[in-house]
Order: sequence, then structure tokens, then C-alpha cells
Amino acid sequence: MNIMDFNVKKLAADAGTFLSRAVQFTEEKLGQAEKTELDAHLENLLSKAECTKIWTEKIMKQTEVLLQPNPNARIEEFVYEKLDRKAPSRVNNPELLGQYMIDAGTEFGPGTAYGNALIKCGETQKRIGTADRELIQTSALNFLTPLRNFIEGDYKTIAKERKLLQNKRLDLDAAKTRLKKAKTAEAKSSQLNSARPEGDNMVNFFYMLNFLHVKWLKIWAEEVTKSEQEVRITQSEFDRQAEITRLLLEGISSTHAHHLRCLNDFVEAQMTYYAQCYQYMLDLQKQLGSFPSSYLCNNNHNAGTPVPSALPNVIGSSAMASTSGLVISSPNISDLKESSGSRKARVLYDYDAANSTELSLLADEVITVFSIFGMDSDWLMGERGNQKGKVPITYLELLN
Repeated sequence: MNIMDFNVKKLAADAGTFLSRAVQFTEEKLGQAEKTELDAHLENLLSKAECTKIWTEKIMKQTEVLLQPNPNARIEEFVYEKLDRKAPSRVNNPELLGQYMIDAGTEFGPGTAYGNALIKCGETQKRIGTADRELIQTSALNFLTPLRNFIEGDYKTIAKERKLLQNKRLDLDAAKTRLKKAKTAEAKSSQLNSARPEGDNMVNFFYMLNFLHVKWLKIWAEEVTKSEQEVRITQSEFDRQAEITRLLLEGISSTHAHHLRCLNDFVEAQMTYYAQCYQYMLDLQKQLGSFPSSYLCNNNHNAGTPVPSALPNVIGSSAMASTSGLVISSPNISDLKESSGSRKARVLYDYDAANSTELSLLADEVITVFSIFGMDSDWLMGERGNQKGKVPITYLELLN
């Protein structure tokens, strides 16, 4: 029973405090009550904290979009995070593209130009996918997690203390309002008691009304001492809460310094990722750099005849750009045909002989080539030791 009485009294007290704060807040908004203003330094700290919270949320959300463009995947990861479970590993887009390229290249044949190129491109795409996965993991750990910890941890504590400070201020201002009313009532009571009217019954009637009014005013007068004590208590609680809030807000500068270090880690992770991607593509370009832009078809064709070059009299005449931007050109083959002599030539990429009259080639090997009168302009005779056969000129680069 005592516990129940205590709970009822506490509930009534809390309800009274809430009502007092609501009345004070409403009167402040209507301009009917005075409001205790915070000092300029504390106001600046509050503004800085709010600004930090807003921009940290925007940067964090946009970074998540950058690292994971798929909104469904982000929602799934968020759900798993709230359930405190590890999200299942999924293949990212570069890895999926790389696997498709490898499967296609295997289907077309690794010994063919197109199939071989697809496999090499697929392997590079898978390496890029791995680097992308590492970027996401590193960025989430070193950049997103500290930002999220600030929003869900430090700032929530600041917001809680800030709300408590607001309540303490409302309590202080409500106490000041009650004290002001009590002092006003006390002054009116003293004034009426000092002037007791004399006269007829009408005067006595008004006196009785004033007497009742004085009695009511005395109730307020009795509240002066109590109100003054309440103002001292609420002022002390307000000052204490303002100091606690100020100390928390001054930590925002340390938060900025910490987020700066996290930003440097994020930039370094991006730099590593882009450097890896650049190196992977540079290596891939070197591997594919010998493929003429005019010949990107499959070698394993039924006709056994390669696609003619855009300029049949010039080997590699569609100038190929290396990674350094230099243009490589080959000597004119007409001189070789007219001289009936032989020249050394480097094989640009693998070629599988379609029949016994042709010579199979391996990329980067050097063979001897010569022309035979009446031979198709797209072909030369190739010689490697005791082996001889026709070779397509689009696969060769004449050496000086």
C-alpha cells in the first residue's frame, strides 16, 4: 500500500512538472513569459554539434551509396546488421562479369585469339572485383564505422543532455514566474491591509470583497519564500546541467580531428584501389596490345582464311598505341614481295593452322617470311626451321 501511495505521488509530481513545463513553453512561444537565454559560447557549441550531425549523416549515407550502389543490397546489409548477423557473401559486378568472360573464352577456345583475350580480360575483372571488395571492407571499418558511432553514440548522448538542459531551463523559468507572481501578490496584500475603508454598508461590502481578495493574495504571499527556494534549486540544477552539456559539446573538436584521420584512411583506401585497378588494366593492355584493332575475330573459322587487313600491303598499318601513347608501324610489305627476298618477322599472337598448307604460330616468336609470285596478297610463306607453310600477314610484324 505504501509503495502504491509512493507511485501515485511520484506520478502526480511528474505530471505536475510536465504541465508546468508545457505552460511555460507555450507562454514563451506566445511572448507572455520571459525566457532564460543560454550564453553565446554554449549556443555556438550547440550549433556546431547540430551542423556536425547533419553533415556527418549526409556524408555517411552518400559514402554507402558510392561503395554499394544497389539499394536492395544496402537494405539487406542494414537488416542483417540490426539482427546482429553476418550478411551472406555475394559476387560483386566485376567478379560476375569476369566469370562470364572466362566461361565464354573457354567455350570459344583458349587457343583462339578472341577466346584467349576474353579469359585474360575476365581474370583482370575478377582481380578488380577483389580489390573492390577490399575497398568496401576497409572503408566500412576505418571510415563509415567511426561516423556511425558518432551519430548513434556520441551525438545521442549530446541530444539527451541537451533535452535535459531544456527541461531544466523550463523549470527555472517556471519557478521565476511563480516567484514574480508571489511577490506581486504580496505587494497588493500589503497595500490593501494598510488602507482599511470606513463608512456605510456599501463600503463595508466592498471591504469584505477586498478582504476575501486579500486572503487569496496572502496565499500567494506565503508562496514567496517557497518560490525563492525553488528558484535557487532550479538555478543550481540548470547551471550544473549547462556545464555538463558544455563539456560534452566541447568534445566536438576532438570528433572533427578523429573524423579527419578517418577521412585520410578513406582516401588512402581509394588511392590503393584505383592504383590496383590501373595496374591491372595496364598489364591487361600490355597483354592485348599486340592485337590489331582491325582484327578482333575468332581464328578458328571454317574457311581457313583470315580477315584481310584494312591495308593489305602494310602489316599492322592501323597504328597501335602502346600504354605510353607511342605509335608502332611496320615496314611496307610491297618491298618484300618485289625483292623476292626473306625477312624476319615477329608473331603478334597465336594462330592455329586451318590445314596442312598453313603454319601454326605462337605469339612473340620470330620466324622467317618470304613472298612467292602469284601468292594471295594477304599471305606470306613462313619458315621455322624445317617447317614451312602459309601465314597471314595480319599476324606478323616485320623486323628491320
